[in-house]
Amino acid sequence: MAMDNGSNPVKDEELYEKLREEGNSKQKSARIANAAARDGRSSVGKRGGESGNYEDWTVEELKLRSKEIGLAGYSDKRKADLIQALRNS
Repeated sequence: MAMDNGSNPVKDEELYEKLREEGNSKQKSARIANAAARDGRSSVGKRGGESGNYEDWTVEELKLRSKEIGLAGYSDKRKADLIQALRNS
């Protein structure tokens, strides 16, 4: 089961499990699987793009991005830790 809170918000369980096996986080896997179920897998695959190199971002920009995607505990992190958290989300 994808989530262990009693309900399963993941709409494409097969894709979710594949993404988890590849080492993606639960949050990222669920986000991709649900988008694929809603819009179709090929449509989601075409959306990918480059967000730029996080090393070129300021700490403030990294914290803003962390807030946007709902990462917890970002305010006390150093730049390298923010980058790692964003890449693993």
